Amino acid sequence: MGDIKVRIWKFGDDVDTDQIIPAEYLTTGDAKKLASHAFAKVRPEFSKEVNEGDIIVAGDNFGCGSSREHAPRALLGAGISCVIARGFARIFFKKSVNIGCI
Repeated sequence: MGDIKVRIWKFGDDVDTDQIIPAEYLTTGDAKKLASHAFAKVRPEFSKEVNEGDIIVAGDNFGCGSSREHAPRALLGAGISCVIARGFARIFFKKSVNIGCI
């Protein structure tokens, strides 16, 4: 069996949906197009370096902010296999369930 290699992307507390996918890129619902702009303002290297199966590790209140489905959809499109956080914003969690991320 081959080695499994994934990158862990570390974030702190209160990662809001505007950080995950900035508002100016909300013109599409296409997960791959959204992924190409994920974390554009806070981690510009993310969309170019993220690989299928990578993991996000974060603190409290991940996904806080507006109630858009675009944020979990962008992470799905980027190939993120899971988000491990101390806590999730309720609305982000609900939107993730609604689009089948969980």
